[in-house]
Amino acid sequence: MTEAEQTTGTPGSGAAADAPGGVKGGRRIGALLVVAAFAYLLDLGSKLLVVAKLEHHDAIEVFGTWLQFEVIRNRGAAFGIGEAMTIVFTVIASAVIVVIARIARKLYSLPWAIALGLLLGGALGNLTDRLFRSPGGFQGGVVDFIAPAHFAVFNLADSAIVCGGFLIVILSFRGLDPDGTVHTD
Repeated sequence: MTEAEQTTGTPGSGAAADAPGGVKGGRRIGALLVVAAFAYLLDLGSKLLVVAKLEHHDAIEVFGTWLQFEVIRNRGAAFGIGEAMTIVFTVIASAVIVVIARIARKLYSLPWAIALGLLLGGALGNLTDRLFRSPGGFQGGVVDFIAPAHFAVFNLADSAIVCGGFLIVILSFRGLDPDGTVHTD
């Protein structure tokens, strides 16, 4: 049994073989939804707070000029790329949500549930801005406020998406699939 199988309780490991279908525990949709809700609510709450307290004010220095909080409305993607393509980014975020919902039907891996939950929460956070922030109708500007020196301004949804994506890359390299199986190719 590999370390990944021991850590995640994948099918075919230990008591898993005794369970119906050879799967220990069951699907991890609950974990995915809890992580997604946490990421989404944290993002939404932070955006509501910074819009209420910081918008139309000077940037707040958190660590001198190395890290500041500065509210901007980003209608594009990272680094403000594609500001005229807001509707395209809305469609992409919607597609990501649909793909995650399809994968969740066969989700038995807790690490994958966490990764997909981060992606889902982040996608929902930015999609909420695109749908409901001015001017609305799939063209709203995403609220970004974390401004490191010499880097793009971003938000907590962006952080969740990047962390979820990074975790998916690690899980893929380790051979762990969303269904909990481990492959060695």
